[in-house]
Amino acid sequence: MSSRYGLRVPIALMALSVIPVFAGTARLIHLSGGPQIIPADARFTSSPGAVVMHVVCSIVYALLGAMQFAPGFRRRHPGWHRRAGRVLAIAGLGVAVSALWLTLFYPRKENSGDLLYFLRLAFASGMVACLVLGVTAIRRRDVTTHRAWMIRAYALGLGAGTQAFTEGFGGALFGTSTLALDASRGIAWIINLAVAEWAIRRPRRRSRRPASARVLVGGQS
Repeated sequence: MSSRYGLRVPIALMALSVIPVFAGTARLIHLSGGPQIIPADARFTSSPGAVVMHVVCSIVYALLGAMQFAPGFRRRHPGWHRRAGRVLAIAGLGVAVSALWLTLFYPRKENSGDLLYFLRLAFASGMVACLVLGVTAIRRRDVTTHRAWMIRAYALGLGAGTQAFTEGFGGALFGTSTLALDASRGIAWIINLAVAEWAIRRPRRRSRRPASARVLVGGQS
């Protein structure tokens, strides 16, 4: 099934999302009055609206978006791909706009400084731009451009998953100063965008017909 529908990449993307999805779900449970699974954050308790929007949209965007990278599934279910795309455009904008709101109007997270503040503003704004450009491209039926911008948007939206690794490695290598932590978090977006650009620019495989089919098409016996 995995090879038939090309699910290896979606499964890998979902695995990358496990830590932020778990943390976000635990945050929602706590904000709704449930048990405290992860450390409480006073920034969100008094004004939970933006963080709820961010978590819900992020979970939808990460998990549903991963399935858009299954070429076999897309070919067999083109209607699903279009409907899911509309949901993802809205969810992606929800992720980016709520991220901007949290950055601008909520107190800063402990051990984060100016570098991370400006990186969050830049990459959240970049995600909005990618989504708008992607939607604009598909409206004029430019599939190639649409694909490129939506891959970039997804890469930016999945930054939290990569940060779970870069923050740990960065802390071990460069220490836990505010600047070092900001840089280790910021590099996650750079890594994701680099992978996205590679995926966009790599040559696409062409399906090859069996030799018997080529013979028949060529009119030879």
